[in-house]
Amino acid sequence: MDNMLQLIAVIQKELLLLVRDRAGLLVLFVMPAVLVVVITLVQENALKAIGESQTRILLIDGDGQTLGRQIADALKDTHGVLVIEALDGRTPDRQQALGLVARGAYPLCLIIPSGLTGAVQNRARQSALESLSAEGAGGAMAPPPVIEVYFDPTVLGGFRSAVRHLLDLMTLRLEVNEKMAALARILPERINRSITAALEPVAGLNVPPPQMDLQLKWSDLPLLRVEDGGALGEMRAVLPTSVQQNVPAWCLFGIFFIVLPMAGAFIQERINGTHQRLLAMPVAYLTLASGRILAYMGICLVQCTLIGCIGKWVLPLWGTPPLEMGGTPLALLVMIASAILAATGYGTLLGTVVDSYEQASMFGPISIVIAAAIGGIMVPVYAMPEFMQTISVISPLAWGLNGALDVFVRGGNLVDVLPEAGALSAFFAACICIAWLWQSRRRWRGNFGWPA
Repeated sequence: MDNMLQLIAVIQKELLLLVRDRAGLLVLFVMPAVLVVVITLVQENALKAIGESQTRILLIDGDGQTLGRQIADALKDTHGVLVIEALDGRTPDRQQALGLVARGAYPLCLIIPSGLTGAVQNRARQSALESLSAEGAGGAMAPPPVIEVYFDPTVLGGFRSAVRHLLDLMTLRLEVNEKMAALARILPERINRSITAALEPVAGLNVPPPQMDLQLKWSDLPLLRVEDGGALGEMRAVLPTSVQQNVPAWCLFGIFFIVLPMAGAFIQERINGTHQRLLAMPVAYLTLASGRILAYMGICLVQCTLIGCIGKWVLPLWGTPPLEMGGTPLALLVMIASAILAATGYGTLLGTVVDSYEQASMFGPISIVIAAAIGGIMVPVYAMPEFMQTISVISPLAWGLNGALDVFVRGGNLVDVLPEAGALSAFFAACICIAWLWQSRRRWRGNFGWPA
């Protein structure tokens, strides 16, 4: 009972110290919240810029005939594409459309030239005639009509390539259809001519050549199909959203910044002599350390809840998808607890080893930023150079992020996150053991009158 009361008293002391540390509260709550909002909104906008969200295409149909409408309808049926053909109820002219794209109002503009249908049909007929005649159709073929595409100068190259690929496939389909239609019109005439020539020796029998109807009506059913999906099957055949990526990542980043107020509390106690007085009291060192760890674990839980609420309800107000968890709540709880333990363990170690605020404020944030950088918090690990991918496995933030993504994106359960949770727990145990050994060494040296 006494040990429990002592533990509660230590927790209360730590919470009171933290409440008075306004800078520490800003680091723990305001900084990660702002990072989550800013980074997620920036990444969401970047995803829109590379085509992961709905893309608005400004379309000027100068043809107005069959092929022009087929192109417009094909674009409208494409997932993730919003076709804009009128502004304020009027069709924009070429100059107005290019001005809007140049100013960034639209990522691209598609201009279909006048007379497209007639020009394509004439070229298809000439191409069909050449294919049936060894001498060719006779006469030079007119230059092909050009569908013009104009991009916003700031649009990324990957998005440009995707749009060009879409348009190439669409025009290829239209070209094949027109060539087949031309063949359907020319072949009966050629066949009838050949049959008439073959029947000339018996022309006196007055046998009329058969009339042929080659209306080539092809089925819309594909002969070959390509499908994309998730590596985990149909249940998770979706890409992670910017919220699912950033909320766990920057929440971990904020959790590990608990080392600053923790280290500051250790240093302050040593400076003002509180630490020596606590050790002189009938309170075990384990109780003092456990109370401090439990107090800061509670702070981290509040921090995680705050950031989770931001991802669930605040970020959607700015147009992002809400935070959704694909795995089990138990797995998430285990990952959060393991990450908090690792952060508080590192804070205990840092507060025990360093001797001044300057050392803590320099080494603590730098080490966390480095661990976050190589752990995939700022840039995904797969986008790093190979040697950086190799060393990323030493970062505790990488373990935490992998476990969080297992829950939020890969639909993982408790078994799936046990390796990462175990690694974080082992990191916590190692930090506590080193801190205890360091503290024991310091006390032993002090008992012998050596400088601490």
